[in-house]
Amino acid sequence: MAILQNNNHANGNASVSTDNTSGPPSLDASKLTFTLTQSLKPVPPPETLKFGHIFTDYMLVAPYTPTTGWSAPKIKLYGDISLNPASPCFHHSTNVLTVWRLFRPDLNMTRLQSPMDRVALPPLDTDELVKLIKSLVKLESRWIPTVSGHSLYIRPTVIGTRSIFGVGASDHSLLYVILSPSGPFFRTGAPASLLAMNETVRAWPGGTGGYKLSTVTEAGAMNFMIALQRDDGVIDVVTAPLDGTILPGVTRNSCLALAAAHPSRTLLPGLPETLRLHPQERAFTVSDLFKWSAEGRLLETFAVGTAAIVAGVGRTGYKGKDVVLPPYEGGRGPVAKALYDRILDIQEDRVEWEGWGVVVEGAGSAKRLAPRCPIVI
Repeated sequence: MAILQNNNHANGNASVSTDNTSGPPSLDASKLTFTLTQSLKPVPPPETLKFGHIFTDYMLVAPYTPTTGWSAPKIKLYGDISLNPASPCFHHSTNVLTVWRLFRPDLNMTRLQSPMDRVALPPLDTDELVKLIKSLVKLESRWIPTVSGHSLYIRPTVIGTRSIFGVGASDHSLLYVILSPSGPFFRTGAPASLLAMNETVRAWPGGTGGYKLSTVTEAGAMNFMIALQRDDGVIDVVTAPLDGTILPGVTRNSCLALAAAHPSRTLLPGLPETLRLHPQERAFTVSDLFKWSAEGRLLETFAVGTAAIVAGVGRTGYKGKDVVLPPYEGGRGPVAKALYDRILDIQEDRVEWEGWGVVVEGAGSAKRLAPRCPIVI
């Protein structure tokens, strides 16, 4: 095992250290160090990969204290973390995470910083974090699956580590990033089934439902969307508004943006040029689903999220009754499939769209089936 100091690895260039004269030092990618090993783990075949079961050789870590600020980040062997049992991450849920495919980094880093502010964790420079993640991905490029629809799942996490048992903002924290090569979230292609409940709730107005904390949202861990036929032939693509109880998913945002762009700015795969999609953010209920289904207007229901991208929902149960959608080949209706195919095309570099994709230079892309294979944060 060797320890290497490298000030020119992050994003291919040396970073300018931020001289934060008004407070402790900021996160600085130019101070990244490496602890490397020759005893690397074998990479399993893509067809054996299950979501979140396998982890790569290395992880990124950087602690924060109020006196030293963000310490020099380190890439070291993947392993357990030692924490004081009084740390608030165990008692008060001061845990913030995000997931990303090196896709739309501006939105994904906002989704990390926003909940950090909400639970009063020390701020970090997300531009520097992106550089650090690129360095980690470059080092671990042999783990990037070469099969379309597979991905390298990246999980940045920030936790409160102040060694005090009382309630209060944690002025100590730990940033760490781990990687997991994963297969499709749903391998069978069959549509998902959902159970709607109103006896218990996960989020409420004024709470933390709109933040990526140690919780989940809506359809499991995904946003819920529907395709609704209008009398004028337009299809409304509808999802719940961001009222503070709904997670502002990046895939949700991407689906709404792509729906708005069809057909004037782009043609989504498999959809006719004559079809217009109208994205809407508005409240609706399970009773509405039953009503629209009975009227023949409910065309599709689907869930969207980073890992699954777009997953068809064939059945939604509520109080002993089901809303059942028509069966579609592959489990996705035409609108859901068009959104899934286009987002995957962007992530795998078959289509360029508004700079959403991110290239990691030197990650061996020339030999990959998908030049910009999904890398999930």
